Amino acid sequence: MERIERENNLPSKAVQTAARTAVIMAVLMALSKLLGFARELVMAAFYGTNYIVDAYVMAQSIPSILFMGIFGAVVTAYMPLLSEKMEQGSQGEGNRFTSQVLNILFVASAISAVVGLLFPNQITALLAKGFTGETAALTSYYLKVTFAYTIFSATAAILDAYLQYKGSFIPQVIVGYTQSAIIILTIVICAYTDHHFLAYGALIAYVVRYFLFYILAKRKEYKYTLRNENNRETFMLIMPLAIPVFVGHFGTQINMFVDKYLASGLAEGSVAALNYGNLLNGTVMALSTTVISTIIYPKLSQENALGNRDSVEAISKAGVALTILIALPFSAGAVVYSNEVVQIFFERGAFDSVATELTQGAYRFYSLGMTFMALNTLVTNFYYAIKDTRRPMYFALVSVVVNIVVNLMLVGSMQHCGLALATSCAAVVNSVLLYVGLRHFHDIDVAPGWGKIGKIAFASIVSVGLSFVCHRGLMAALWMPRMVYLGIAVCVAVGAYLVLLKVMKVEELNILKSVVKRNYEKTGD
Repeated sequence: MERIERENNLPSKAVQTAARTAVIMAVLMALSKLLGFARELVMAAFYGTNYIVDAYVMAQSIPSILFMGIFGAVVTAYMPLLSEKMEQGSQGEGNRFTSQVLNILFVASAISAVVGLLFPNQITALLAKGFTGETAALTSYYLKVTFAYTIFSATAAILDAYLQYKGSFIPQVIVGYTQSAIIILTIVICAYTDHHFLAYGALIAYVVRYFLFYILAKRKEYKYTLRNENNRETFMLIMPLAIPVFVGHFGTQINMFVDKYLASGLAEGSVAALNYGNLLNGTVMALSTTVISTIIYPKLSQENALGNRDSVEAISKAGVALTILIALPFSAGAVVYSNEVVQIFFERGAFDSVATELTQGAYRFYSLGMTFMALNTLVTNFYYAIKDTRRPMYFALVSVVVNIVVNLMLVGSMQHCGLALATSCAAVVNSVLLYVGLRHFHDIDVAPGWGKIGKIAFASIVSVGLSFVCHRGLMAALWMPRMVYLGIAVCVAVGAYLVLLKVMKVEELNILKSVVKRNYEKTGD
């Protein structure tokens, strides 16, 4: 481990702390995602892929398209600016700046909530044009509620970013348990009462999440200030960074919304199938690569604020290599076992074999772009940490054009599967552009090298191929529950992958091995 740390120019203590946090977060997020899956499983079991789910999913997507993009951009721009306030100023300056940002977001999100409350029918007609009758009416009803919880989701995101800067990641994951539990309870109650109240579960969950985050922030020395004369100054400081981030984020949201918009004109259940497929893909990323990006971003912002460019390069390069190491085999496995995964997680109750067929196609084609989506998140955070928010914006806009063009080319022949494939193609284009853009920073190199990438790709393909042969052989030889078949195949793939990485001397494997060993020893102590 010490040799790897020296090669990456990373302080030993920082690497060990970040590594342990990543492992613990991965475990806790796995539990959180299980709750998230339970939520979707309950929804699928009671409602399948019918118009209620279509309306519910669309009503949650529309506020994100219209307003949450700019709120999320403010949160992203907030981190490097907070780093400057804290590293070059004081805790008091950081608190005042955070309060100013919260004040701005509260006013902006309250305005968005009023818009959703007053014009739900018009918004539905404009952004869910394929919805008619009951589906359109239900979407409009849900919109009144989903717009309201933008107030709490936007402000809670700032508190989450503050906590991450303070090195707190795990408590926020645990808070997510409460949020999912509230939504699950609401789904069950509505299934036996009235589905019109489904959206209220999310509203209550976001309110609870905000207040719990506020309590956690207070424990990390945060003190809210209501009246502050510098709100305008803060607005002018943060918006030049936030606007490009918003445009880039808006591009991503447009990609997702275009998928749903075109799917709303296809067979019933297409929107729900895309949602479930994207959920599976996002869950795998959240349990693996997203953890790396979440932990690295605050550290990158801090090191850049201190002028430590060598540390910025070392952290970024290690993050990229680990992301590829983890994402590639997951992507290959998801493509090969998409049908089995959807069956195991969703096929029960109202979610029948037809729904499985719809969803597994979407999941397979989303999974093709998993590695590139993960890299996009990580590398984009690198740009943001060094306050270059314009290049990712331009690249995201190009990917939007690619997504729309490929959507229109494939939707007729491949239906909703073509929409998922177009999203993956756009992710590939975005990754290439982000990589090319890195050449502008002559003093920073985050690429792990094509030789290493080739080794990881080879190990991923061979290990998943061996597991597939084993899976089919077991199915032909004897009967077992399908979960057991898949479990054995996964074990074969993991074992083969680790052996191949060791044989080919991929050094990032030593980092993972050392992390597991240190966490085991710490637990044993």
